[in-house]
Amino acid sequence: MTFPELVLASQSASRRAMLDAAGVAHQAIPARIDERALEAGLTGAAPDAVALALAKAKALAVCPSAPGALVLGSDSLVVVDGRRFDKPASREDAADHLRFFSGRVMELHSAAALARDGAVVWAHAECARLSVRTLDEGFISAYLDAEWPEVAACVGVFRIEARGVQLFDSIEGSHFTVLGMPLLAVLGALRGLK
Repeated sequence: MTFPELVLASQSASRRAMLDAAGVAHQAIPARIDERALEAGLTGAAPDAVALALAKAKALAVCPSAPGALVLGSDSLVVVDGRRFDKPASREDAADHLRFFSGRVMELHSAAALARDGAVVWAHAECARLSVRTLDEGFISAYLDAEWPEVAACVGVFRIEARGVQLFDSIEGSHFTVLGMPLLAVLGALRGLK
């Protein structure tokens, strides 16, 4: 199956790896948007709406650099007990996040949008629910010794494909959503837009 020319509006290694593993040829052009400013205009919006807005903004930001191509924007965010978490700003911030997550359910919202020539032609969001086991200080310290600074770039302070899997008792939802992009839906959209 061949897909249309695709540009990934991201420098995310996990999103690139997902597309590579699925055999989807693409190039990457990171989107340059002020995510915090966009989020500020979405105060009170549902998490999936915020993730979708960010995915669309990323795709649209890259469209001028890729005329005629499909541009894929994607975003993920984490909510625990109604509180939204961004990527940790420091190792201590990461430890604070993990302490808060301990024994709670993490909702991971991942969204993707496809745009062409300045218009969004498709968008989709999914949510995975990850039950975080009880984490003690010894585990948090050892985990960050092994995973920092790599998890600094990860919302939720984990890489599911690495030691991050040890944070959880159970996971409900797509593995790809947990990795940061609703890949099955993206592949279906790409087939439909050929």
